[in-house]
Amino acid sequence: MEEVFHHTLVCDGPTNASLIPILNWVLRECGGMPLPTGVRAEFWRLAHPPQTLEDRIRCALDLNPCRLLFVHRDAEKRPPSERHEEIRKAIEHLASTGTNIPAVAVVPVRMLEAWLLLDEKAIRQAAGNPNGRQPLNLPSPSRLEERPDPKHDLHEALRTACALRGRRWKKFDLGRAVCRITDYQQDFALLRQLPAFCQLEDAVARMAQARYAPGFYGLAA
Repeated sequence: MEEVFHHTLVCDGPTNASLIPILNWVLRECGGMPLPTGVRAEFWRLAHPPQTLEDRIRCALDLNPCRLLFVHRDAEKRPPSERHEEIRKAIEHLASTGTNIPAVAVVPVRMLEAWLLLDEKAIRQAAGNPNGRQPLNLPSPSRLEERPDPKHDLHEALRTACALRGRRWKKFDLGRAVCRITDYQQDFALLRQLPAFCQLEDAVARMAQARYAPGFYGLAA
C-alpha cells in the first residue's frame, strides 16, 4: 500500500486554499509522491494570529505536523527573487533553532489568481454555469504574468461566466467560486506555460532528488 504524504501550506490568505490541488498534482508529477494530501494552515481562526513569516511557519507546523511545508507569497510588485530570499531566510533561521523541515517556495508573479485564469472550462464550472457561452476574454498565457491585476481579471471572468444579475448576483459567493476552480481541474499542465510555475516544479524535483532532505527549495542557485 502506498504511503500518504502529508504537506502543509502557509499562504497569504484564506482563498489561497485553491493551491492545494495544484501542489498535490506537482508532488505526483515531479516529486514521486503518488498519494499527497495537503492542508492549509488556518491562522485566521486563531485569537492571535502570528504576524511575521517565521512565526507563521512555526505556528503552521504546530497546527499541522507534516513531512513538507509549502510557503506561498505573491510577488505582487516586488521581484520574485526577493520573496524567495525572504522565505529562505525564515526557513534557515528556524533550522538554526531546531525546527528543520523541507520547505518549497511558491511565488506566483503578481498573485496566485494568475494561475487560475488558464482553464476556461473550470472557471465556468466554478461559476455554476458550465454550459455558458459568454466570451470570458481571458488573457493569453504568454501575457498572463504581465497582467497588472489578475485578481480583477479573474473576478470579471467569474462574473461574466455566472451570467447572474441584480439580486442573484449579490448572493453569488465570489470567494467560494475562486476556491472551487482548481477542484474542477484534474491536470495542471497548462500552467507550464508560466515561468513561475516551472520554477515550482523544478524546486519540487530537486527536493525529490535530495530525498526530501530538510532545507529550503526555491530558485535554483
